[in-house]
This record gives sequence, C-alpha cells and structure tokens, in this order.
Amino acid sequence: MKAQQNLFAQDSESAAEPTSLFAEVVFNRPLEQSFTYGIPRQLEARVQPGVRVKVPLGRGDRPAIGYCVAVSGKSPSYAVKPILAVLDDKPLLTPPLLELTRWMSDYYFCPWGQVLDAIVPAGAKEGVGLRQKLFVEPVPEDRLPIPPPRLTSRQRTALEALRNESSAIEIGVLAERLGCGPSVIQQLIRKGLARGFKQQVEAARPGPETHGAAEPPPVLSADQQQVHTALSEAVARGGFQPFLLHGVTGSGKTEIYLRAIEQCVDQGREALVLVPEISLTPQTIERFRGRFPRVAVLHSHLSDSDRGRYWRQIAAGEVQVIVGARSAVFAPTRQLGLIVVDEEHESSFKQETTPRYHARDVAVMRARLEGIPIVLGSATPSLESWHNARRGRYRLLSLPRRVLDLPMPSVQLIDLRHEPSARGPYRAISPTLERAMRETLNRGGQIILLLNRRGFSTFLLCPACGEAMKCRFCDVALTHHRDRDVLLCHYCGYEQPPPECCPHCGLRQMRFLGVGTEKLEAELAQKFPGVPSLRMDSDSMRQSGAHARAFEAFRRGDVRILLGTQMIAKGLDFPNVTLVGVIQADFALHIPDFRSAERTFQLLAQVAGRTGRGPAGGRVLVQTFNPEQPCIQLAARHDFPAFAETELRHRQELSYPPFTRLVRILLRGKEADVVRQEADRLAEAFRQQLPRLANRKAMVRILGPAETPVARLMGYYRYHFQMQSPNVTAVHELLRRVWSEYKVVRGVDVSVDVDPYNLL
Repeated sequence: MKAQQNLFAQDSESAAEPTSLFAEVVFNRPLEQSFTYGIPRQLEARVQPGVRVKVPLGRGDRPAIGYCVAVSGKSPSYAVKPILAVLDDKPLLTPPLLELTRWMSDYYFCPWGQVLDAIVPAGAKEGVGLRQKLFVEPVPEDRLPIPPPRLTSRQRTALEALRNESSAIEIGVLAERLGCGPSVIQQLIRKGLARGFKQQVEAARPGPETHGAAEPPPVLSADQQQVHTALSEAVARGGFQPFLLHGVTGSGKTEIYLRAIEQCVDQGREALVLVPEISLTPQTIERFRGRFPRVAVLHSHLSDSDRGRYWRQIAAGEVQVIVGARSAVFAPTRQLGLIVVDEEHESSFKQETTPRYHARDVAVMRARLEGIPIVLGSATPSLESWHNARRGRYRLLSLPRRVLDLPMPSVQLIDLRHEPSARGPYRAISPTLERAMRETLNRGGQIILLLNRRGFSTFLLCPACGEAMKCRFCDVALTHHRDRDVLLCHYCGYEQPPPECCPHCGLRQMRFLGVGTEKLEAELAQKFPGVPSLRMDSDSMRQSGAHARAFEAFRRGDVRILLGTQMIAKGLDFPNVTLVGVIQADFALHIPDFRSAERTFQLLAQVAGRTGRGPAGGRVLVQTFNPEQPCIQLAARHDFPAFAETELRHRQELSYPPFTRLVRILLRGKEADVVRQEADRLAEAFRQQLPRLANRKAMVRILGPAETPVARLMGYYRYHFQMQSPNVTAVHELLRRVWSEYKVVRGVDVSVDVDPYNLL
C-alpha cells in the first residue's frame, strides 16, 4: 500500500529554491496589504491567480492559508519566503471575479482576503463531494527510457490502449476495460512508460436540475414587444448596458427575462439571474427549468456538497442559466453574457455581515467589468435605481399595463380610527374586511392576508406598572408564541416561559397585547370555521420544501386563505386570488429609518399585485390608522412615479441617498460607557481629518455619535454615527486616513457599512 501511495504522491509541500516568479497573497484577516512570496520551481505550473496557497506568515512562520491574487516576475527589494503548498488543482476564482472582489474591497472598505474567503462556498474550498482517484497517461516519446524495458503481453496491450486515449484515464476504468488488474498499469508507471497522478473528481455527478413543465411561450403584448426589442438589440450588440425595467405587477417581466436569456444561451453564453429568495419564488424557478435544459439553482438550503458541486459545474461551463439569491452574483461563469436582477428593490440583496455588499450594485459593477448588459426589474424600483434612470445612467424600460389588458385591482383604505370595533376575543380583522372575505369565499375565490409580524402577541405588558417583558440580552420586547407557549426574542433567539406575575410589581394579571400571524390564524379559525387556511412565516416554514408544498396546496385550491408575513407578498401568480387584505399597513412607517415610507409603499404595492391576475378580477383592502400618508395613498392608486417624485424631493431636502452617499460606523461592546467614549473618540478623529482631505470643497457631514435605536443587541451595547457626502471618493479618503492611524480599544468592535440598509 505504501508503494502505491509513493507512486502517485504529489509534490504538495516543499522548501525548494524559489525561481524568479513571485506571488501576491492575501489572507482572511483584517490586513489591508498583500504579501509577496517566492514560487518554488516545482510549483510554478500550479500557482495561478485564484488558487489557495499555504505559506509561512509572521515572525514565527506559522503556516497560513491565503489566496494568490497575482503572479509576476518582478523581484521585491527584500528577501521573501517560499510558498509551502498549493491547495487547489484549479483556480477557485476567475480573473473577472478577482477584479470584482478587488473593487468590493475598496468600495466597501473590507480587506480583500476577507472578501475572497466570504464569496467562495465552503463546499468549493474544502472539496466537499469530491473523491480522490488515480489517473494515468502515457509518457511523451521524448522522455521514454532508453533502452526500452521488457513488457509482458498484457502490459503491451495496456500501453497501446493507453496511447489511444485522448486524455488521462482513471486506472480502475482502464483496468476494467482491458479485463486486467490495476497492477498491470502500475508496472507501466514503474518502468517509466506511463505517469500516474491523483485527481479529485465528483463523488456523484448528477447534472443541474432540469425538471419543469415546458410550456409554449406566450404571445407578447405591444409593451412587451417594445421592451423585448430593446433588450434583444443589447444582447446581440454586447457591451455594458444597464437597463431598469419598471413593470407593474402582472405585466410579464419574467417572460421578458426568459426571452433575453434564450438569446444569450443561443450565443453560447451563460446568464445569471438574481432573485431575493429562491424558496419564495417556486413558480419563477419552474418557468426557468421548463425553458432551459441546464439550470443551476443556488439557495440558502443547499448543503455544502451541493454548493460545491454547482460551483464546479458552473466553472466547467456545464450550466446555461444560474438562478440564485444574493451570493449567486459571484458564480464563476466562463462566458457570462447577461445579468438579470429581479425585484431589484429588495433589501435582502444587502449583506449585513462582512463584507457588507449590496448584490444589485455588485451585479452592476460585474456587468461593467465583463462588458455585458444587465437588467434590473421591479414593479417598485428602489429610489437609487429610479434616480439613476432619471439621470440617464440607466436606460428606463416600461411595462405600464398588465398582460391581456387585465385591470389593476381596486384598493380600498379602511380607516381604523373610524371603523366599528370587531366583536369577540380577536379583533385584527375589521368588520369591513370580514364582510369582503365572506363574499369572496361565497364566490369561490381565494384570499391572501398580509401581517408582517410573527408570533401570537407582540408584547406582554403589566397594566399596573406599565412594564413590558424584554429580552435579557436585547433592548426589545419579547414576542409570545402560543404554539410553543414561550416568550421569544426575534433578534437573538432568547426564550423563556411566560411569567405568572409581573417580575417588577408582582401583579398576577399580565396582558398579552399586539397581533402576530399566530393570533391572526386563531382569529380565522374562530370566524371562518371549516375554511382551510395556511400560515406562512419563518416559524411555520422551517422544513425543507415547505414553501413549495404550501404554494402547491394553495394553487390546487386545497387552501382557501393564505396568511403570512412579507414572504407571501411577492413572486406569486394565482389567478383565483380575488381578495388581498393588509392587516396593519402602518407598521413599517414607525421604524426610525429614512426608507420607512419607501418600504411601506413597496410592500403594499407588491402584495396588492397578487390579486386581479385572472378573469374574475380582484380587490385589495388595506387597514390603516394613517390613510392620509402619501405612501399609502399613492400605493392605493398604483402610482409609483408620483411616489418616487414626492419621496425624492424629500430625500434631497434632507441630503439622504440617492443624493448623497451614506456610511455608517457601528461600535459595540459589553460595557456601555466604554463603547460611548470610544464612539465619541472615533467620531472626533473623523472630524479632525476633514480639513486634510485632498478635495477641500468636498462636503462630508458627520452625524452623531448616538445610541442605536436598538441600543442593546445580543448582550452588546451599541453606538453609531453616520457620514453623508455627495462625493463617495471623499468618504473613502476619510476612512483610509482615519484607519491608518486609529487603534480601537480592547473590548470594542467597530464595523463600517457603506450604503447601509439597516439603521437599527
């Protein structure tokens, strides 16, 4: 056995003399610079940009794993250490991806090595799903031993068969084909007539999923044809061309994507489609699988083995279309021809951990670097994208009408300030909405109810002292989940049983207040007994495939009422849904965030678009305490352009994005006073650097520091401050100046979030 291992040993580690080639290496550590290492002669062919290498790091020369980002013949002026080993047979990252991650490192102010390590799946780095097998190939004629060794008849037959192979072949496969044992081929290697080596191959190689019912493409409407013509010309012409596709719900945006992708695939190129969350859009995924034979679907529920397999298949050019959530923007395609970002306004495209990138913006930069078109689509575009279209940076394409000229659903606002109180123990559904639901059910229609709050009661209050039960580790109220009879923190996961009496004053009559999806489910059971309903939220949809099963039951009509959080507000097309009810339209309005009105409009417009997609039409009832709010009024009229103009004027007056760039500096630690003092010191360091900026006229405004709206989270006290500037270059210069001199005190974590979406 030892002889066989030596026969196929690779020169994985060596301390041989370096040649004149040198590698630049970065590490998954908070280090800004790259490090230069010499490449030993026997590793020259294997060291390429995009592979991982093992190198000695630091004064103690401790082995560390880094990414090779460049190879050159330029010798540094100082002595360098040699690379110890190469960990990958092929580069994990393509040259365009290396260039993209270099930009991400600069723009999002994150070390390059941390960016690289974050975007490569663990299954690809660790080779999960691969098996190491033994391969053999003939030795070239100019390297054959002289005199030639004596061979048995079986060895001569094996050598002749090996020379007839077009490429290296696995030893076991060749031996089975010849009807001999592996030892016959191993003798050819020992005699210098063949070369043996180890190579990793897929343990199982099922191809990309291809199921899905193929349906003939529908006839395009006049609006669709106009948009399709513009995109078709762009795909045929190539080059970087960004499009913003604004189409009302039900206008046929997905069909536009499919036709552009078909043209791209016909050219022999790949297409990348980003969606907010795969599990929430099963209908869209099925349409892609029905139109293309080789589709890779990347989502959060994949195992490391599946992620690694898809990554390798994409890198090998075995996939035509990649459909995935946020991280799919880094798919290692070989010939990318088109990028589509569906529902581009979705906040889930923003990564909230290092590196804090926005997948939509990274996709635009990738399209620019690779010189290809990109389509950003939404019924409610982000104001950043809408502003870019107004300025001419994006080309605006419009689908103002639904397919088949179906009308937009009528929207009725229910003013809860004047609505009669509902009777009974549950009062989330107003009398007006209840009547509409009964009418819909009597006519055979289906209903969607939106309530963007999980749990049964959203807080537990003492009526005597006014204290609400809060999380031990977070500055938030605990939510009562009656299914498990626990009080749960939706931020850190802390849970406890409901107390029998108030822990502050001892009163034994605590009140469960507020409405979550569990309580709404109980109200439906009480008011509509016998009517099959289904709750969809992150608590009820934990099992793999639960989303797809729920949507299929709703499609078949086994479920008449679908209720849930925002996961039911987008990507669904059920023609029999004739009523949508919004239980609390005001919730997002009260969040201390300059995007609260935009998020409220988007959620209402998206959920309203789930109805009226069939011949029976549809209507929407919105319960609100603030019917006069412009975002609610304009959502009821399906008037996104008017909302965008109103909100953009407001943003410009307050110098908020998209008219300025925003950077958030967040500090957290276990001791509140230490964090507060460090926040003051760091903010002052930024202010002192303002006069030293290269562009003296660049306006940079520093707001804060102050406690975050959620002052304590997961046991950490939190302070933050913000920087606003119309000049992003000035902000980046300011960050580099401060960070080159600043040393954070022990016990305080500092994070930088460029273009933040979460300000809590």
